[in-house]
Amino acid sequence: MEREITEPVDLCLPDGRLNPDAVGWTRTPLHTTNLRGWGRAKRWEYWNVQTPVWTLGLTVSHIDYLALHQVYFADFATGEEIDDTAIVPLARGPRLEPRSGAPARARTKKLSLDLIPNTGGVRLLARSPRIEADIQAARPAGHESMGVVIPWSDKRFQYTVKDNTLPASGSLRVDGVERPVEQAWAVLDHGRGKWPYNNVWNWGSGSGESDGHAIGLQFGGKWTVGTGMTENALCVDGIVTKIHDELEWGYGAWLEPWTVRGPEVDMMFTPAFERASKTNVLAIATETHQCFGVWNGTVLNHTVEGVRGFAEEARMRW
Repeated sequence: MEREITEPVDLCLPDGRLNPDAVGWTRTPLHTTNLRGWGRAKRWEYWNVQTPVWTLGLTVSHIDYLALHQVYFADFATGEEIDDTAIVPLARGPRLEPRSGAPARARTKKLSLDLIPNTGGVRLLARSPRIEADIQAARPAGHESMGVVIPWSDKRFQYTVKDNTLPASGSLRVDGVERPVEQAWAVLDHGRGKWPYNNVWNWGSGSGESDGHAIGLQFGGKWTVGTGMTENALCVDGIVTKIHDELEWGYGAWLEPWTVRGPEVDMMFTPAFERASKTNVLAIATETHQCFGVWNGTVLNHTVEGVRGFAEEARMRW
């Protein structure tokens, strides 16, 4: 059984190895990610905002030898995609703090990103050649998130916070045209750790109303196998229940239905739009297929119908 951590803890020992006391999961961010050394450390903040008709992705990242920042937009109806990405050698400039819930910032000639916590949640500010966003991701009082440490070894490990069912509002302009921010939900992926060079993961997330409740789905796969920890959880009306089992992912063609199953999970994801991306620069080669659609099924005896979100496979050499 995975251990729930209820007190603040450092992720690393003074020599930079994983602190055994940090291995576990939390309902609120309690880890300080005091990473040591250079070369394998990864730090990022990724926010996704999704409505029934469009999605917006914002990334601030620092992976030691370079920084990669991104503003991404997709219109589900027209298929239009805008991908404004800035790569900064030697990772100069981004602000990424060792605690989840702190501000993050990136500035390049091409784009600017500010992720600013406030009393009501987090303000997401983004500007790129074609996109201007000022969106508030609201965090209701008492809302819980799922944090977890994945221990591959004492030298390779990851701390992640997944936070969904965050109602979003504000403004988004694409090519000078206002896009309504309606029926919008935001999700956060906060990551800090020291990674192996090769890795593959699945990630599934969903936020919405179902059966009279606010439902947040958080599923992971592949990258946690054999570690004794998972990144699986259900959030109902802001309260997180950890799912301790590894889940079995099933999928073929990207736009055909996906399944995620386990002893207490029987979910189907029906995709309607695929975002495919590849990166091959310096020592990095990545391929990601992120599909947007709806989740249906059952989780921990809760019925889920028509909850919007995404499912992805990522293959990383970084």
